[in-house]
Amino acid sequence: MIEVKNLTKRYGRHLALDNISFTVDEGEILGFLGPNGAGKTTTMNIMTGYIASTEGDVLIGGVDIIDEPEKAKAQIGYLPEAPPVYGDMRVDEYLYFVASIKKVKRAERKQMISEIKSVVRIEDMSGRLIKNLSKGYRQRVGMAQAMIGYPKLIIMDEPTVGLDPKQIIEMRDVVRRLGKKHTIILSSHIMQEVSAVCDRVMIINKGRIVASDTPERLSTSLTQGHKMSVRIKGERDKVSAALENYPVIRAVNFTGSREPGTVELELSGDENVDIREAIFSCMSTNGLPILMMKSLDLSLEEIFLQITGEEQAS
Repeated sequence: MIEVKNLTKRYGRHLALDNISFTVDEGEILGFLGPNGAGKTTTMNIMTGYIASTEGDVLIGGVDIIDEPEKAKAQIGYLPEAPPVYGDMRVDEYLYFVASIKKVKRAERKQMISEIKSVVRIEDMSGRLIKNLSKGYRQRVGMAQAMIGYPKLIIMDEPTVGLDPKQIIEMRDVVRRLGKKHTIILSSHIMQEVSAVCDRVMIINKGRIVASDTPERLSTSLTQGHKMSVRIKGERDKVSAALENYPVIRAVNFTGSREPGTVELELSGDENVDIREAIFSCMSTNGLPILMMKSLDLSLEEIFLQITGEEQAS
């Protein structure tokens, strides 16, 4: 659906984007993350045709955004951080205005707008002035304008910023439903939001793509077996004594007991050291059955900080 090839953007001597390339498959929800100034907004502005790149190409559905801008942009719906709505217009009036700008056929406008209002749940707001709506409803109106024309790709920049918890949950539900029919790129600083709705996460830092995978795979690759949650059948003192003979296990944290006659504990070793074999050997040698052992996955916040922190320190 989207192909970005060798994208570079310079502002004078400042290199905002450094030869980045990536693809987004049709129907995928991609979470686009990065620290402030990393290049997220620059990338999205180039993808929407708002600014030109210094080098590289962006293809939307196989159409070059520079060579055939009108055809490429017809496939894009964009919701910037500040929704582009006119406060003095009523909701329906505004959506019909957007439909005319996007050259939606007159015969199709009524049905299309009705369907879109249903998806984002603003049917009851049709006759209201936009300036009198809550921030959450203005955000939904902005989402509706991005959907006019049924674009294949919807790009959203911080769609839940400033919303209350209830509104955030409702907006996530809207994004999930949109993902069934559209390809979505979602930029956000709220990691929980990205984890909840995105199929894949891409992290950009200093103008370069530093990670791209599912949150689960990123966590696995970074954890690498050096932090484990374990349930052992046996007494705490015996388990503790057994572990003292295995210095590769650096930290032991007992967290209680969920089953009679068992202990729960978190074990960790040095980074890049897989302690699973050591745990198995220790418990087997001492006759302590392992009832459960699983990796302690990093949260998306921890993944983000670890990846961007390493990049910034290098």
